[in-house]
Amino acid sequence: MARSKDDFRGLSGPQKAAIFMLAIGQEQSSKLFARMDDEEIKEMSQVMASLGSVSSTVIERLFVEFADQLSSAGSLVGTFDTTERLLAQAIPPERVAQIMEEIRGPAGRTMWDKLGNVNEGVLANYLKNEYPQTVAVVLSKIKADHAARVLAMLPENFAMEVIMRMLRMESVQKDVLDHVEKTLRTEFMTNLARTARRDSHEMMAEIFNNLDRNTESRFISALEERNRESADRIKQLMFTFDDLVRVDAAGIQRLLRQVEKDVLATALKGASDEVKQLFFSNMAERASKMLKEDIEAMGAVRLRDVDEAQAKIVSAAKALADAGEIVISGQEEEDQLVY
Repeated sequence: MARSKDDFRGLSGPQKAAIFMLAIGQEQSSKLFARMDDEEIKEMSQVMASLGSVSSTVIERLFVEFADQLSSAGSLVGTFDTTERLLAQAIPPERVAQIMEEIRGPAGRTMWDKLGNVNEGVLANYLKNEYPQTVAVVLSKIKADHAARVLAMLPENFAMEVIMRMLRMESVQKDVLDHVEKTLRTEFMTNLARTARRDSHEMMAEIFNNLDRNTESRFISALEERNRESADRIKQLMFTFDDLVRVDAAGIQRLLRQVEKDVLATALKGASDEVKQLFFSNMAERASKMLKEDIEAMGAVRLRDVDEAQAKIVSAAKALADAGEIVISGQEEEDQLVY
């Protein structure tokens, strides 16, 4: 009779594998057997048959060792492509396509939620080739402000056709709505998910925004020598502490309520006179005077500390802008503020 396995240290590799296969159960072990060749199956079966009883302590030790080895085996790289290949081995292709569209495409629980998160230019470019009635249905299902932006980007005559159909449109039959939704999913969303790629210059601008000043300057200078056009575009996309001059007075006052006073003092220690005055002028006279005194009393400050403080304020400004609480005017004429 096979004796009980109580000594974990005495187990061989094949014995550990056999115990693992038995412990995970028939459903999971059958999937592993399906990936083995005949010799491996034969060897594993022989070891499993000769195991005898195995204590719960040994099984627990085995799983702990397995988890430790897995976690120390190096990093894993998960991408859309690797995920798609893995799913393709387990589920039907149409289901894979649907799942990948869900995770690659814009956020939203329903198709209409997702459309609400598609850039209006991208959506208008697709809809201009559809029937006006189809476009009318789509615009009636998304939020009014988003529909307005899309409508403004359509060719004028076509847009008027859409408007007339929206005015005459009554309740949309469910089968019509289902057909439009299915078409959008199969033709538009899937293609959008496959082609959507983040602009590389935007990505690099965000990375450069998080570099310290010396490193950023060094990389920009080196890039200017190799590719002046890319360097100029990245600089245009970057938002730096000096760019806070593009924030209006109300925005600066909102930002001041968000930023800690010691962080602001450190940031302004290395700021230009223009940015300093921007903050001072949007504070109460007493508060402005106290801040100036704090800055003066700080003495010498490490450049790294200044950079970190300025980065915190820039991050706060961008977060407020994303939330629509402040406005950062752009360089183009259409982005300029009118007073």
